Amino acid sequence: MWMLLFMALPLAGAAYVFWHIWQVVPFPVWGKWATVAVGLIALFCMFANFTRLRGTLPLNTASLLYNVGTSTLFILLYLTMTFLVLDIGRLLRLVPRTVLHSNATTTIAIVVFITAIFVYGFVHYKHKVRQPIELTTNKPLKRPLKIVMLSDLHLGFHNRRAEFARWVDLINAEKADLILIAGDIIDSGTESLNKEETWREFLRLNAPVYACLGNHEFYSGQYNAQLFYRQADIRLLRDSVATVGDLCIIGREDRTNPQRQDLRTLAQRADHQKYTILLDHQPFNLEQTEQAGIDFQLSGHTHHGQVWPISWITQAIYECAFGPWQRGNTHYYVSSGIGIWGGRFRIGTHSEYVVATLTSTAENAIPEE
Repeated sequence: MWMLLFMALPLAGAAYVFWHIWQVVPFPVWGKWATVAVGLIALFCMFANFTRLRGTLPLNTASLLYNVGTSTLFILLYLTMTFLVLDIGRLLRLVPRTVLHSNATTTIAIVVFITAIFVYGFVHYKHKVRQPIELTTNKPLKRPLKIVMLSDLHLGFHNRRAEFARWVDLINAEKADLILIAGDIIDSGTESLNKEETWREFLRLNAPVYACLGNHEFYSGQYNAQLFYRQADIRLLRDSVATVGDLCIIGREDRTNPQRQDLRTLAQRADHQKYTILLDHQPFNLEQTEQAGIDFQLSGHTHHGQVWPISWITQAIYECAFGPWQRGNTHYYVSSGIGIWGGRFRIGTHSEYVVATLTSTAENAIPEE
């Protein structure tokens, strides 16, 4: 059902956009066909990414196929919105009919507008925002802790090893005590990761890494994902609990797995005398975390919509789609992610890594020297 809807919406949008392109470009018939043909090739690349074709291609070719195909989806969205605005303007008699028929000025204006939007989106994506947050607890800590929190790296054909190496340098500069990752380290398969030995970059990180699975690890195949995690020396928590110094880290299975444990049952295995942190990729049912008496939850998944106006949709779906949140004594942070799915564009949102400083107000906490 969802797959049919996923295919139907882009096809409907493509039909609408291609019809408008045919009408507006001031070319002879052969030129119109050539323009539409380019769009059809891009559309083919988009759907080819959901087949086995990509895995049979050389890495650079597969990367090009991925980037062209997934970028097409976002460009199609913005072209659809552009033509919808112009059509509404026509209905309201604000836009003359000639604007949308064989008009060179309109054609150039649309090309410049779309190009500018996506050049900005790409440059903005490349910039990673350092998001500091302050956390306090009345539970004892030997000293204040610095924790780098990440989600949604989506390493693969678009976020390749060289790009990830840049992120590792940013993280290492923090000199953190701990690194936590709330799922979706892998984008859509481990083929490109294995070819580039991307796991070696994780070994450069200067702090221990704990992570939970995201939905994309299930799409990539759990066995392959877990093998990559082991190579990368990532402590994977799957409905399990780890004590790390003065912290208790709970890693929950992604909700993609219908057999994951009930959170209340899982939380009973935690040492609540210590500051408890839950890693749960998708920020659903936040009230369960509060009821389980957990101090802090880190989630991702939403990407904050990735591009506007999808951010409006995620805000309507989730109690908290992005940023800090609080329920009772439980604090939350839903990260927009340091990486991204598909085309590397951030429009109206940003890519981030969270730097949390955890301090204790307990009388027996030892102050930092």
